[in-house]
Amino acid sequence: MISQIFILSSKGDHLIYKDFRGDVGSDVQNIFYEKVIALTGDQPPIVMVIHKGIYFIHIRQGGLYWVATTTTPDSSPFAVIEFLNRFAALLKDYCGSLSEKTVQLNFALIYELLDEVVDYGYIQTTSSDVLKNFIQTEAISSRPFSLFDLSNVGLFGAETQQSKVAPSSAATRPIQCSREQGGKSEIFVDVIERLSVVIGSNGVLMKADVEGEVRVKCYMPSCSEIRIGMNEEFSIGKAQLRGYGAAVHVDECSFHQSVRLDEFDSNRILRLCPSQGEQTVMQYQLSDNLPSVPPFRLFPTIERDNGGRLLMYLKLRCDLPPKRLVLISHVLSQELSSPDQSAELKLQSRSIQWQIPRFPGGTQLSALFKLEVPGLSSASMLEVGPFVLSFELPKVTITGLQIRFLRISPVQPSPSQRWVRYTTLSDSYAIRL
Repeated sequence: MISQIFILSSKGDHLIYKDFRGDVGSDVQNIFYEKVIALTGDQPPIVMVIHKGIYFIHIRQGGLYWVATTTTPDSSPFAVIEFLNRFAALLKDYCGSLSEKTVQLNFALIYELLDEVVDYGYIQTTSSDVLKNFIQTEAISSRPFSLFDLSNVGLFGAETQQSKVAPSSAATRPIQCSREQGGKSEIFVDVIERLSVVIGSNGVLMKADVEGEVRVKCYMPSCSEIRIGMNEEFSIGKAQLRGYGAAVHVDECSFHQSVRLDEFDSNRILRLCPSQGEQTVMQYQLSDNLPSVPPFRLFPTIERDNGGRLLMYLKLRCDLPPKRLVLISHVLSQELSSPDQSAELKLQSRSIQWQIPRFPGGTQLSALFKLEVPGLSSASMLEVGPFVLSFELPKVTITGLQIRFLRISPVQPSPSQRWVRYTTLSDSYAIRL
């Protein structure tokens, strides 16, 4: 049972607030933000309990805090977390993207959606197909849609049609635009993999996990069936390889309830009639058996100079093929190997953040950091590390999963656009010293 739902910006600004039961005070937004910023580390717990018996359950999406409160101890936090994720996905369907500006422009639509999806604290529905019959407010896009605007890398990248990757703003427009534009048929498929790696101080790979998913975003005016063909040599668990080509192996795999699997065992084809909006049609996992080497290697040198300063000399190497380009958002760690890089000392987390905007495959970057550390000793140098990397690998899947084809049936009267993108993201990439 949910008492309140509110959305805060990363700076704690109040964007959306809805009280369903009136059993919790109105100052909970400030209380929640004070509790979050007081926690150490970049990943605060998703469930927090304060002294007045209020349970805060939250997620982070689009740089925003999505928070639900409850006073019922036996409420399932996992059900609330799932609802918050689905509600964020619902707003993404209606608004096209998730950001502070999007929420500010569409506050009336968000309040109308909240009235429909939650009734007196009880969850009703988060289906776009059901809600489109009741929602009257039109979404306001934060920027106009243009096929020629390639200045921003969105969910599906900013590539040409020849490369089968959608322009950035094409995949992030509201689902209502498909009706407004005369029922234009478009399908967007995103193969996303999240990589978790732990590399020991001796350079040996200690742990490697991949969690992947296949997402479909649909702008189909009618319920047409789509067929998604994957690698023919795709094995799950202990299944035997069939010798059809390059092998792709995963440990576990699950599918959305709308996916029909009558052709999956024989031809590795998924069949479904997607609803308008975005849905995850398949999830898979691979543990401790990567088909290729990890994408990054770090060669650190840590020492103390005669003046008592801590010296860190880092060499970071990208082991992807030379034509691959990596977008690195934050890397733990002032002499840098190129002027477009930057570094910042984070006193609160006692870390150095090294930012690299682009990192071509087959190249190596370096950085030298000199720190004045009071009372630096040989024992305290053992506390340095680990190094943690955060990055995005476009057009790359670690498992090798590929989409062979994407077909729509029956054949649409006008040509349908089909876009596919592959992305690997770092979930946790740690290198010990």
